[in-house]
Amino acid sequence: MQHRDSHGHSGRLGPGDMQWMTTGSGVVHSEMPDEEFRRSGGKLQGFQIWVNLPRADKMIAPAYQDIPASQIPVASSGGVTARVLAGTALGAEARIQTRTPVQIVHFQLAPGARAEHPIEPGQNAFAYVFRGTARLGDHDVRPGQCAVFDAGAAGVVLQSAEGAELLFFAGRPLAEPVARYGPFVMNTPAEIQQAIADYRAGRLK
Repeated sequence: MQHRDSHGHSGRLGPGDMQWMTTGSGVVHSEMPDEEFRRSGGKLQGFQIWVNLPRADKMIAPAYQDIPASQIPVASSGGVTARVLAGTALGAEARIQTRTPVQIVHFQLAPGARAEHPIEPGQNAFAYVFRGTARLGDHDVRPGQCAVFDAGAAGVVLQSAEGAELLFFAGRPLAEPVARYGPFVMNTPAEIQQAIADYRAGRLK
């Protein structure tokens, strides 16, 4: 995938690479299959995760972080391998900087794997399984399913008899109103209308 935005940032996403874009006061961006992929074709799998900014940070300057797969911290325990995209896991700490404390971890569970992963106090957490079947806490979770963990849970046991891959997410609730329309996420409908007006006037650059 080829990324470009109106602030001059650009990058190519290959297998296992990660980009973290903070939109802040506004940015126009595109993510398209690169020329080589368009020419040769094939299958592509990726995840786009949106993390809401708190009201106080909604209008900060846009920023972009590009982390190749070779620089993503990796740790293993009990047959569980963690690629730490944001936050910490199994003693490894992510390279990216986030505006609010969040965890985003790509867990790979070998057959028979078992490990415990803590959830920080005050954070809510869920996991999305995209390969194999994982037992997360007391529930068996199949591909395409999410497991939402109880608020206030201290942690979760990750295990799989056959092997699995999943994305784990945790973050502190903002406890703020959310208004959204298309690619815009603000706190009030009036702010959404202003964002649309700014886009139409060419101010998101």
